[in-house]
Amino acid sequence: MVNLMSPQKALAPEISTWPDENPQLVGSRCGACGATAFPIQQRCPRCSSGEMSDVNLPRRGTLVAWTTQGFPPGAPYKGPTGKDFVPFGVGLVQLDDVIRVEGRLTENDPQKLEFGMEVELTMVPFTTDEDGNEIVTFAFQPV
Repeated sequence: MVNLMSPQKALAPEISTWPDENPQLVGSRCGACGATAFPIQQRCPRCSSGEMSDVNLPRRGTLVAWTTQGFPPGAPYKGPTGKDFVPFGVGLVQLDDVIRVEGRLTENDPQKLEFGMEVELTMVPFTTDEDGNEIVTFAFQPV
């Protein structure tokens, strides 16, 4: 899905291991209580400890909730708008027994999305910046 003809940049390079061949989202795990957070947090959202360390999250998970975004999100959204906007799926994905992550889905057809279906992390084109670089972001695709 990634276009190799133009230079690419990640929308948020700090949240994943992209451009690894099999990118993973990067979260943080608390050394005090074991809670996992995404994106990376300096303090634990469960116990407020500062004992957080970076952790690569599982690539595969289960779609536990989903909807279709039929209009451009509000600020700070930097993607296509107007006639260039294409509705996209948004899902809540349970990554193993580790954490639930909200993200784009590569599929936006409600007939092709099912609660409980297996999905996998991928990177997809999002927009092009003012320098002509293709900006990519993470999404989950049905397996």
